[in-house]
Amino acid sequence: MSSYLADLFSLDGKTALLAGGAGAIGSAISEGFARAGAKVIVHDLSQERLDRLAKDFAAKGLEFKGLQADLGTVEAAEDLVARAKAVTGRIDILVNLQGVNRRKPITQVTPEDFDAITAVNLRSVYFLSQAVHPVMKAQGGGKILHFSSLSANFSFDTISVYAATKAAVTSLTRSQAHEWVDDNIQVNSIEPGFVQTEFTRPLWDDDYRAGWFANFVPQGRMATPEDLVSTALYLVAPATRYITGQNVVIDGGVLTGASWVEAPRRPGIKR
Repeated sequence: MSSYLADLFSLDGKTALLAGGAGAIGSAISEGFARAGAKVIVHDLSQERLDRLAKDFAAKGLEFKGLQADLGTVEAAEDLVARAKAVTGRIDILVNLQGVNRRKPITQVTPEDFDAITAVNLRSVYFLSQAVHPVMKAQGGGKILHFSSLSANFSFDTISVYAATKAAVTSLTRSQAHEWVDDNIQVNSIEPGFVQTEFTRPLWDDDYRAGWFANFVPQGRMATPEDLVSTALYLVAPATRYITGQNVVIDGGVLTGASWVEAPRRPGIKR
């Protein structure tokens, strides 16, 4: 049985490029891929975050190759793919984790806000995928995994541009999967719900919101980055060669609905 499972889920011999991969979620997924046998290449805008991840990996006896870049232009995306390919001569897996947000009501969003968010959350995802396509096609196939968001399907105040970009990423997943199916490239996405990280600290780091999350999420807590690792591994593993164009929601049950039955309030999430 162990050999059977290894054949299905091992990443031995695979090279994985994780864009925006030195944040909380990306770090957990990078570690998971490394433990599954992949040669891990982590991109991030911040060299400081890459350095911190290197120390964490070294302490665990793991390795990765860090590549710093600002993906603000198409040329930068192409250069990142070229640098990543030079590490092992191939890219079997691309994970798009990069994302930014500026939380404002719609009436206060400026063109500069709009452009800054869409440039990272959609434009860089689009053109990084475009740049990796010929590499994967030439080597006989590959896997692309996008990180979208629950906000692609569920509206919240002050994140209209962010939500629009994530809805676009979910749609882009289907388009890429359809157009690249003959190249043996599977494209899927994950929509995380509420994940407790520094990026989302403005959403949970006060008494009211801590209580709100605990009572709104059916499982009674926000996700941790580690809650996303097994699904990410599943979607890039050999086991899922016939799954493409799909979106997996990991939300602790939020989309199952809400309760109107009066019940004792849960304690707030840990902060």
